[in-house]
Amino acid sequence: MLTREELPECPVATTVQLIGNKWKLLIIRNLEYNGEQRFGDFIKSIPAISKKVLTDNLRALEKDGLVEREVFAEVPPRVVYSLSPIGRTLEPIFEAMSEWGAKYKASL
Repeated sequence: MLTREELPECPVATTVQLIGNKWKLLIIRNLEYNGEQRFGDFIKSIPAISKKVLTDNLRALEKDGLVEREVFAEVPPRVVYSLSPIGRTLEPIFEAMSEWGAKYKASL
């Protein structure tokens, strides 16, 4: 997780740094609306994302404390991703984005 000193001074810039690329937004959206997800679930629901890009973004979200990764001791190993408690606080942002997107589409 980043330290306070490593983050931008502006709160909006901090948010953009943490969730500002389209892949992170779609990963968080999946976890927000669908709950726990496995790697394959992301690949199916975000078809344009490559496995490498998905892996890199999941690792970044985990490092930043927004996503939790749980590994089950099974053969083959099962890994499940979910939003962390701080990640769940993004819900109002995603609700606002969803509402705005719907209104924009309706205005066209």
